[in-house]
Amino acid sequence: MTDDSVVIEKRGQALWITINRPDKRNAINAAVVEGIGRGYRQAHGDAEARVIVLTGAGDKAFCAGADLQATGAAFAADFSKPNVDYADLLRLSQNATKPSIARINGVCMAGGMGLLCMTDMAVASDAALFGLPEVKVGVFPMQVMSLLQNIAPRRLINEWALTGEPFDANAALAAGLLNYAVPVAELDAKVDWLIARLADKSPTAIRRGKYAMRAIGAMSFDQAIAYTESQIALLAMTEDAKEGLTAFAEKRKPVWPGR
Repeated sequence: MTDDSVVIEKRGQALWITINRPDKRNAINAAVVEGIGRGYRQAHGDAEARVIVLTGAGDKAFCAGADLQATGAAFAADFSKPNVDYADLLRLSQNATKPSIARINGVCMAGGMGLLCMTDMAVASDAALFGLPEVKVGVFPMQVMSLLQNIAPRRLINEWALTGEPFDANAALAAGLLNYAVPVAELDAKVDWLIARLADKSPTAIRRGKYAMRAIGAMSFDQAIAYTESQIALLAMTEDAKEGLTAFAEKRKPVWPGR
């Protein structure tokens, strides 16, 4: 499925969502937000899709942030609506129950940093460049901060957001924004390797596990331990758990029912 701004395609057990505006450094506009959201919903409606991969077209940029070409349009808002579409996309990602990987093939700035943060894992080219340059145009990475604050150290976030200066893939890796930074020639192989490590695992365990991780994020230890002890009991009753234990005992690879 394609449109002018986003390409959605199934590659094996992964559903790839590609921002398709390389001439604009894959900048975010309304169509990009809609397309990524559509991709997430399509993946969750497809039992065979085990992993979501989010990337940008071309070899220059993952996503350079909001499209600033139309003056004022990037930050225009309908104040009759309580929600902003980009914020709703970040909400959608946090409630997702399929694992997601960001494939960072180049520049990742501003709102692109939010797209990076909304995924579960990230693999980047070691030539990629990152940053929160919003202060340079008189705004601030408000919505990005909602996810970034739980990933990177506060002192680094302060520097990135207040100075607007870019940083490289090694700094992003050290800060916890990335799982891997690899030479550009190895980027796709590393993404494929990570997809394979996810796709052969229990979809039920991943689904319920992501749901539980999201739920306990705002809980105290006492609340979280009480919640998770009930969750493991429920998980043990699923068909996937029964198949996994049987396969282990029989020394064979499990065949996941996905239930």
